[in-house]
Amino acid sequence: MLLTIRHHTSYRYAVPVQYSIQQLRLTPANGSAQMVRRWNIDTVGKLDVTRDAYANTLHTLVLTKPHMEIHLSVTGQVETTLLDDGRLNDGPGRIPLQHYTCATALTEPDAMIRELANSVPKLDSPSALIALAENIEARVQFKTGVTEVKSTAAQALELGNGVCQDHAHIMLACCRARGLPARYVSGYIDPGDVPHAASHAWVDVWIDDGWVSVDVTHTAFASGRYCRLAVARDYEAAAPVRGSRVGGKEERMSVDVSVQAAADQ
Repeated sequence: MLLTIRHHTSYRYAVPVQYSIQQLRLTPANGSAQMVRRWNIDTVGKLDVTRDAYANTLHTLVLTKPHMEIHLSVTGQVETTLLDDGRLNDGPGRIPLQHYTCATALTEPDAMIRELANSVPKLDSPSALIALAENIEARVQFKTGVTEVKSTAAQALELGNGVCQDHAHIMLACCRARGLPARYVSGYIDPGDVPHAASHAWVDVWIDDGWVSVDVTHTAFASGRYCRLAVARDYEAAAPVRGSRVGGKEERMSVDVSVQAAADQ
């Protein structure tokens, strides 16, 4: 499947910003699930590129002159592959698997999380992971405007509402509570006829000596319609865009993302 992706983000400020820094994890990597045909990031200044601790491509934009706006535009095409039972064939990666069994501030389990984690007797197969995803989705309905980026898995579960980020964090918390390595994935999805946004989040869980990609929001394996951008222990380290600034006062942000799928050409 060939995904054509466009992602435009704009920031506008009430007064001039004197200094700003943006970190962008907006570049997909080649792997068993996808091959990048073309990719471009266009913005107002020079981008410095490196790799973070998880081997994600990291671009840094630093603006030292006063500015009222920042525009980021991403365009590209990625050829994706349907994965058998969501299984990746890329190996464990550069980070020790034990790292992905440790809870974070966003994925710390409480009693409700542990109860949910044990709602599936054995988490030893892709089908068992889908069963857990179904239990999570049944408990936490997709609803925007209820949680925020700093909401924890436990908070989203208690509220009973959340977005794909919350679903992913709950899945991470449940898997880690059962001793399974699990990592957060940020990326894009061709939304088709469903109402969820094209920017998306899901999880990889390590079972049977390999990663299995699971989209809790859609209770499905994450392949074919999905483009992977970055992995980490949670949203904090995999966020597509993170930044800080001096000045500006009120900020208005607008985001427009489109993902269109077509047969491979």
